[in-house]
Amino acid sequence: MRGPAAGTERRATKMKKASKIKAVKKAREASQAGKAPKMAKTKTPKRAAAVEDRAAAEAAWRARHLRDVSQASGAERELEELVFGDSLKVEEDELLRRLGEAPRVAATERKSLQAESSDSEVENEAKGDLLPRKPAWVDEDDEAEENVDMTHKYRKDFMKSDAEKTLTKKKLKRRLEEQFQQAMGGVPAWANLENRKKSKRTSSDSESDEDDDLLRRTGNFITSSESLPRGILKMSTCLPANQERFADGKLVTVQFHPSAQVVMTAGHDRSVSLFQVDGIRNPKIQSIYLESFPIYKARFSVDGEQVIATGTHHSMFFVYDMMAGNIIPIPKVRGVEERFLRNFELSPDGSFMLLIGTSGYLHLLSMKTKELISTMKVNGRCTASAFTPDSSKIYNYSKEGEVFIWDVRSRKCLHKFEDEGSLEGQCIAVSKNNQYVACGSSSGVVNLYTTDVCLKENRPKPVKAIMNLVTSATCVTFNPTTEILAVASRDADEAVKLVHIPSYTVFSNFPVFRRKQIYLAQSMDFSPRSGYFSVANNKGKALLFRLKHYSSF
Repeated sequence: MRGPAAGTERRATKMKKASKIKAVKKAREASQAGKAPKMAKTKTPKRAAAVEDRAAAEAAWRARHLRDVSQASGAERELEELVFGDSLKVEEDELLRRLGEAPRVAATERKSLQAESSDSEVENEAKGDLLPRKPAWVDEDDEAEENVDMTHKYRKDFMKSDAEKTLTKKKLKRRLEEQFQQAMGGVPAWANLENRKKSKRTSSDSESDEDDDLLRRTGNFITSSESLPRGILKMSTCLPANQERFADGKLVTVQFHPSAQVVMTAGHDRSVSLFQVDGIRNPKIQSIYLESFPIYKARFSVDGEQVIATGTHHSMFFVYDMMAGNIIPIPKVRGVEERFLRNFELSPDGSFMLLIGTSGYLHLLSMKTKELISTMKVNGRCTASAFTPDSSKIYNYSKEGEVFIWDVRSRKCLHKFEDEGSLEGQCIAVSKNNQYVACGSSSGVVNLYTTDVCLKENRPKPVKAIMNLVTSATCVTFNPTTEILAVASRDADEAVKLVHIPSYTVFSNFPVFRRKQIYLAQSMDFSPRSGYFSVANNKGKALLFRLKHYSSF
């Protein structure tokens, strides 16, 4: 076979001969027509030599190029033979066959290249995810530790001492995290990354099992709850219980009806109002107005058919018969010589009404006739009283810090003990299961005792001294299940705490952290089955909270 270089030289020689023949033909035609040939169309010998030299140089360059690529692959060699073959005439069918195979080869090569590029892109992305990325630029001001003024009104609550007038941003961030965890009782589950990863892994498996189990069982899923857990109290804030009629002034009493889903409010605006509790709108049922009679305290009777209300500066009291719709004034109780009748208690069995008089006198009245049964006397001045759940005993807390225990039937003092560390008694409550007695003093300390120790020892040791209040403890109350003790002070805003009884620890999420809404608490009460908790404040509102642990009202 002849090489490609020989074929190229032959083509160059033939092209020179063809150009000369063409020039001679044009010169003859011009002479026959009587015209001189144009200079642009004829070539001088010098110019023809230059053309020949360029053609020879091009042929030599092609020969060198073919020698350099003689080591090319088989596909390239076939392409070169097709273009620079040793024959000027290539069969048409062979040319078409080779051109038809070329696109298929090119498509195959493109697919392989795309696969390789896609694999490399995936590898690069994976490497990008694993390797840490550096910031595009760094601001020196961000790295410098900037001090924050802690004396600002929004940050001064985070100061632990007067020396912390300035803190760095890192320390302030740490302080905010501590405050949040303290309010939430630790790190919430949603903020724990490990818990979130585990829940994602197990959610897909557990959902199908729960659905199958739910379809297998029927019945009432709102059942009685187990023991109340400590730490965080699951609750939600509802509209105030008296949303449709706020009191004009201080609201001194809030109490839930013993059997109906109703709450009562009373205050210094001389009115007693009843509201239906639904947690959404709390519509008003009824309001009564007692002319020139600012109310000091109001209570439902045990059967829920009457409301007894005493005034701030009166020796009389009113009885509102809800069944008949009558307001009955009790102007004077024979045998009771008191200038003012304010504080009182009703026995849980509905038989007695205890009026707390001055100079330590206690007047026991018949609930049915409102007549005096007997009068008892304690040393000093009595500030608060409480019946036991069976109505057999009365606990009287004196201003001197002593607690007297009376037998209702014989009206004799059974025992007396000193409240530890009390300088002045303020409030007292007995749990619904008759297991605990809570005594709140003017120092803000609420001592929690067991009833068996109170009946035996003169100086009993409290099972827990609750010291979360910094002002005088003015109100204490147990919930019906004896799992929560609510303590409050009317001398400071937001001074309400809920204590978990089995563990004697305070629920950390009440009141709501850094959100002022309770103000000065005047009265508190739990619904009959602990589903709701209400606080009456000095702004005329009965705040309402839904305790989600308890399923019913």
